[in-house]
Amino acid sequence: MDVLSDLLHRARARNALVRQLIRRPPWSLRFTEPPSLTVVTTLAGHASVWLDEAGADGAVTDGVVTDGAGTASVRLAAGDIALIAGPGGYTIADDPATPPQVVIHGRQKRLVDGSTQAPDTQRNLAPRTYGDGLPGATIMLRGAYDLRGDAGDRLLGMLPPLAVVPAGPATRAALDLLATEATRDEPGQDAVLDRLLDLVLVLALRAWCAGTETAPAWYQALADPAIGEALRVLHEDPARRWTVAELASRVGMSRAAFAARFTALVGEPPLAYLTGWRMTVAADLLRDAETTVAAVARAVGYADPFAFSVAFKRIRGASPSIWRRRTP
Repeated sequence: MDVLSDLLHRARARNALVRQLIRRPPWSLRFTEPPSLTVVTTLAGHASVWLDEAGADGAVTDGVVTDGAGTASVRLAAGDIALIAGPGGYTIADDPATPPQVVIHGRQKRLVDGSTQAPDTQRNLAPRTYGDGLPGATIMLRGAYDLRGDAGDRLLGMLPPLAVVPAGPATRAALDLLATEATRDEPGQDAVLDRLLDLVLVLALRAWCAGTETAPAWYQALADPAIGEALRVLHEDPARRWTVAELASRVGMSRAAFAARFTALVGEPPLAYLTGWRMTVAADLLRDAETTVAAVARAVGYADPFAFSVAFKRIRGASPSIWRRRTP
């Protein structure tokens, strides 16, 4: 189990929402209460994407919009993918100058004039496909995830609020499959769409991390054969009583050399990384009120619930019982 796979597995909520949108200019859609992670791509034509709120320097770096006024935008050409992370709203339009025509709050559509009836340009053309379907239209795919728990927060933390992945052969094939399946309505369709959207997300994350200097240290460390292997075994069995010496032996290095290299590449010592990941797993397990603190302690490698509580409080600032009561 590599780090990214583990994060996706633990963070993913099922039944991701996938929609195909077809619009002729001028058009503008504003999303005011989106899920925690959205994948948007243009299959034909182009679109502009910008956030309601961002930074203040007005710059666009690594595809990230940073404009305090919320007016800077990133243009998506055919095949480009935008990853929108976090709870803030955003707008997708043919042009930044086009005012919003439709506001989507959660899963409810509303015209800007207050009408609750969708106009003709919002009509259902096929399963999960909406728009006018006429020549010259921009064709988009939008997939949305509600990520869960601390693992979800950790996954979102590796991304800026808005990241753009340029079109490429690796992602294009997956996008074509997703677009084809989005218009079908056959047995098992939701399962197929879930898995294809996961594929698009993983390919986009890989491409973004490979093309930016701001990728998490642990992701960059995966390219190192020894440290990448150490991270893999830690995620494969986080409850094991690992020692630095045992990890070093696993990857064929001396203890001192391994500890120094792991710390340099990942940004923290091996056992500190392991403890942090254990507390992430524990925090998500504690969300289940029927799981005892002792059971959570055992699941993350602590035979003694007291020792687990001490470690959890040191990392999270509250004991497991208090943290559970405070967490929805």
